[in-house]
Amino acid sequence: METGKRCDGRGLEDLRDISCAVNLLKPLHGSALFQRGQTQVLCTVAFDSLDSAFRADPVSVLTGAVKEKNFMLHYEFPPYATNEIGRFGTFGRRELGHGALAEKSLRPVLPSDFPFTIRLTSEVLESNGSSSMASVCGGSLALMDAGVAISAPVSGIAMGLISTPNPEKPYEISEYRILTDILGLEDYLGDMDFKIAGSKKGISAIQLDVKVPGLPLRVIMETIKQGAEGKSKILNIMNETISKPREKKDNWPISEKLEIPAYKLSQFFGFGGSNIKKIRAETGVQLTSIENNVFSVFAPNSEAMAEAKEMIDKLLLEEATPELIFGAIYTAKIVEIRDIGVMVTLYPNMKPALLHNSQLDQRKIQHPSALNLEVGQEIQVKYFGRDPANGQMRMSRKALQTISSSVVHNFVSDNTNVNK
Repeated sequence: METGKRCDGRGLEDLRDISCAVNLLKPLHGSALFQRGQTQVLCTVAFDSLDSAFRADPVSVLTGAVKEKNFMLHYEFPPYATNEIGRFGTFGRRELGHGALAEKSLRPVLPSDFPFTIRLTSEVLESNGSSSMASVCGGSLALMDAGVAISAPVSGIAMGLISTPNPEKPYEISEYRILTDILGLEDYLGDMDFKIAGSKKGISAIQLDVKVPGLPLRVIMETIKQGAEGKSKILNIMNETISKPREKKDNWPISEKLEIPAYKLSQFFGFGGSNIKKIRAETGVQLTSIENNVFSVFAPNSEAMAEAKEMIDKLLLEEATPELIFGAIYTAKIVEIRDIGVMVTLYPNMKPALLHNSQLDQRKIQHPSALNLEVGQEIQVKYFGRDPANGQMRMSRKALQTISSSVVHNFVSDNTNVNK
């Protein structure tokens, strides 16, 4: 209070020594190490498909929780960060609170249309004051190293307060000093821990802990002003390491959209989704349904994407098929009798299509045997295109029973009316 010097020799507005490094862990999508004095944080970024986004349960949504989010910050504070021994891997109030604060600090600068789910992990390696704000700084560096197009770099700083109460009015402050970038000791013995995070354009998150009965508004305003200056100095140091998101990185994942014709969906999925499971197991590519026949394809790298596309092309590959004319009459061959109808083919090597009982005869029948239909028998059907919902062929034998004369189209093995 008298000399303006702090326990480590710094002035009231001085920052501790800061060092930054990025791209330390090559296999990861992004990584950064941020050190401020005796506080050191390692931040890593990993991308995944949008299918991995966090989804809250219905009860949490009703109580105000976010329904879905594709950015998650995982804050870890192991015992060795403060030279202690204890259980590692459990989450307490500190981990949850500091993680939520750091996540809230970074969320406003993230792009709203980012095609991946982002998981940012912040592991505190050493702590002596404000590891949560160090996580904000390290997280911003790691996001830029990963190529996430954040709108602006973000830093965080913890502000402290040393005050003396008014002897006549103990709830009032008579004299005070605001401290920039506090140590753990200053947090413990001081009267305030005011965390401020944001970019040079503004503040994205704040958190205030006080030990005095109250703070005058002027103290709050002075703290924010002094903290903004310190925050700007930290950003200048961070910008010397990396000032904008990377434009390209070799280990980036790839996300594309794939549209499958409706009539090929069953061929694409396979029995019980076996084809999708096989693609995922052999290539590591994830397929997520966006719309009825539109899928998001997420691949960890370009090689996996190329391999998955090759497998999908083979699944959807079909031999040259004749071009069927809407409203034309064809000779169909029965290849299977079912309770609900008959399976027929119109040309060689065709995948059998269902002719439902309701389209076999003008009379209502419960089974094809009522019409004495047999496997191998040929019948005349009228073609009505494909169902827009599932892509199945629409045919009718019943429609021909009211037609006196019509032209029948027959397909032979050497058919020349083929859609290449």
